[in-house]
Amino acid sequence: MSFTYNRIVRFQDTDAAGVVYFANVLGICHEAYEESLRASGINLKAFFTHPSVGFPIIHANVDFFRPMFCGDNLAISLIPQKLGVDKFELSYEIAVADVVVAKAITRHVCIDASSRNKQELPGEIIQWLETNRRDAEGAERRKSREIL
Repeated sequence: MSFTYNRIVRFQDTDAAGVVYFANVLGICHEAYEESLRASGINLKAFFTHPSVGFPIIHANVDFFRPMFCGDNLAISLIPQKLGVDKFELSYEIAVADVVVAKAITRHVCIDASSRNKQELPGEIIQWLETNRRDAEGAERRKSREIL
């Protein structure tokens, strides 16, 4: 994976059964997305406050394999992938102690914030996508050499 965000499950993330509430997983994934942008040098305040472009989620999907509990240390790995001139997708793997407990996908489209019409991805996002793609490919090559 190209970027990993570490986070502890908080009590507020859980439901009455003591496990992470299903909808909160997407919030946790979004935290990882934001941290990935910040780590690549994108100013989050400028990105999210009165932007000229927006990146709404047009599709989201989560698969759960094991429960997550309050106090668990999560490692959320993500790989962004460009899908076209105006779309990208984020694939997430959520692990606890090196065991994958969930996988998620969010698909985003780029829009003009005023007109709400689709538009091409801006340069800083294309750069973020390319950098993370190269990092992910490099990590996969290193991982495959370790297996051999």
